[in-house]
Amino acid sequence: MFMLSLMQPSGLYELEKDSLDAISAQLLQMIQVKSQHLYQHSLQVSNYAVSIAAKMGLPYNEIEQIRHAALLHDLGLLMTPNSLIQKSPYLNKQEMSKYKQHAASGANMIENYSCCQQILPYIRYHHEKWDGSGYPKHLRGANIPLGARIIAVADYYDSTVNPSTEFWAKTKSKAKEELFSASGTLFDPDVVKAFIDVLG
Repeated sequence: MFMLSLMQPSGLYELEKDSLDAISAQLLQMIQVKSQHLYQHSLQVSNYAVSIAAKMGLPYNEIEQIRHAALLHDLGLLMTPNSLIQKSPYLNKQEMSKYKQHAASGANMIENYSCCQQILPYIRYHHEKWDGSGYPKHLRGANIPLGARIIAVADYYDSTVNPSTEFWAKTKSKAKEELFSASGTLFDPDVVKAFIDVLG
């Protein structure tokens, strides 16, 4: 009887520990330790992605999955030196090759958690481009999961207005203009339209 009561809280803790909320919180702490800028970027991309998904009228559970995926979209950068992260997007060929591994690496880091299965494609493919010029698989158009397309737009916008080095920052209006011009080539036009509507 005593042993059973000791095991019950442990079992409850295991269930709670393996929830998507708990895993996201733990991994976000690691991201924050790695880089305060990367942590802030993750939060901001998540906020933007949720706003886009809501504007597009997606169901609540899908918005929640997109929120978690956006929080963890750069998880794979935990394995990348800070010096390289701070130079992005101004990387040489060798550095870019290493940097491009982060999307797949991030998905691979959480692939054994059953609660993360639905967000893996959003993380793995958030650098795919509408015209097929992205990575890692050169997916194009609707073959890119919608969550990944949403995160791509949010990620691009935040990286443009809040880059790792302020010298490279662009104004919000310039970032919106660039997003609009990349609509239909780099980004899903419906996602871009929803985000521009959100930004006002």
